[in-house]
Amino acid sequence: MARIQITLVRSVIGQKPKARGTVRSLGLRKIGSSTVQEASPQILGMVNAVRHLVQTKEVE
Repeated sequence: MARIQITLVRSVIGQKPKARGTVRSLGLRKIGSSTVQEASPQILGMVNAVRHLVQTKEVE
């Protein structure tokens, strides 16, 4: 399965609690922090929900 790198590029300040929780569950804390996750349907759905806050890139 493919892997994606997820980077937080915008602040969660002022966002709804559900979006904050989604960012936190992806393993992101500060702006610029990154995590590498498997591209499962659950992870892709979470990324889609906060796509205005994160940037993704496919990695090997």
